[in-house]
Amino acid sequence: MSIHPADSEIFGALWSTAEMRALFAESNHLQLMLEVEAGLARAQAGLGLIPREAAEAITRAARVENLELERVAEGARQSGVPVPALVSELSRVAGEEAARHVHLGATTQDILDTALVLQMRRAFEFVRRDLVALARALAERAREFRDTPMAARTNMQQAVPTTFGLKCAVWAAPLCDHVERLDQVARRVLVVQFGGAAGTLAALGGNGIAVAQALARELGLDAPDLPWHVRREGVAEAVSLLGLIGGSLAKFAVDIRLLMQTEVGEVFEPHAEGRGGSSTMPQKRNPVGAEHIVAAARQVQALVPVMLAAMAQEQERAMGPWQSESLALPQSFALCAGALAHAIEIATGMTIDAERMRRNLELGGGLIMAEAVASGLTPVMGRAGAQRALRRVADRAIGGRKTLAQALREDAEVRGHLDEAQIDRLLEPASYLGSAGTLVDRVVARIARLG
Repeated sequence: MSIHPADSEIFGALWSTAEMRALFAESNHLQLMLEVEAGLARAQAGLGLIPREAAEAITRAARVENLELERVAEGARQSGVPVPALVSELSRVAGEEAARHVHLGATTQDILDTALVLQMRRAFEFVRRDLVALARALAERAREFRDTPMAARTNMQQAVPTTFGLKCAVWAAPLCDHVERLDQVARRVLVVQFGGAAGTLAALGGNGIAVAQALARELGLDAPDLPWHVRREGVAEAVSLLGLIGGSLAKFAVDIRLLMQTEVGEVFEPHAEGRGGSSTMPQKRNPVGAEHIVAAARQVQALVPVMLAAMAQEQERAMGPWQSESLALPQSFALCAGALAHAIEIATGMTIDAERMRRNLELGGGLIMAEAVASGLTPVMGRAGAQRALRRVADRAIGGRKTLAQALREDAEVRGHLDEAQIDRLLEPASYLGSAGTLVDRVVARIARLG
């Protein structure tokens, strides 16, 4: 049993991915902390501050399987943080001589924050890869159904014709922006944390900045202008971006749920034996992927305020806000990864019923084309006159249970301006798609340029 479903052996696959769960697993977090300690020792050895043999011994010892984790757990319970006990265990394994050079000039938060940055670096790679994969899958559908007419719906009612290709492009376009945002965030966030007790690096004398820069090189990170112990805008920005990504995925998922309704039946999630089944209704094919995307997105967005609130940190070290990040950040990445996985599965395998789309365009007896007819009449009647005429005709069609074509042909004013052929042309959905195709092409081209 687990407290969070993403950690569950049974439910975990519904809420996250195996790679993201492994990345934020306890054993990997401890290993990354050890890698920071080993990197610090190598950095100091490279600057001649500690013996190279000591750095080599520390690096060999810095494997989580070498530690007695019960001691680390007990130490964390006593001190409130795991690093002192982790350092003690690393020192024990490294040997008495090397132990003198473990953790020199560092503080607990240096190790925890830099290990977190190493986790986020890999997590960003996962999220970026999946954003690009989803964008490309939707672009392929947008290209395939570029000119396939369907009903656009506003306020949950049919409005005017659009295309399924444009709908796919609308789902895909924000993903390009998120890739750009992710690259920008990564440049700001993937920096080493090394400041010592209170951000002055005083324990290293005049070597503090050199050690910080050398540590950054050892770990493949950038070095910031100064330590960010109480400057948390970077990690807050990262989770805020995950909230934005979740919002875009939720938009996609909500649309899929609506399109899967029995009364609509235009698009369906991929079908497999048992997928979306009900325990009592054999016919059901529920939108299980979409519903998990929406739920995960809401949870990530609920965690964004936690990260923003954690920015208010007291003086040179916080009492609580910093610790609350560890409750929110791993969850956010795990849930975002799960939502992306569901979205990719839907985008690549969804079933599109173009014939049903066409039939649904006809449900209102042609009323969906009212704007098209008004636009056709505007050059001869003026905009206000055309709008009045079509409101009148539409009311007669609805009240008399007639098609729009019948009501138009019975209206003397309209017939004074439109003949039979013109009415038929204006009532054809495929002739009133505006710039839909060009808009699709623009999004598809942008996605093709994603690196």
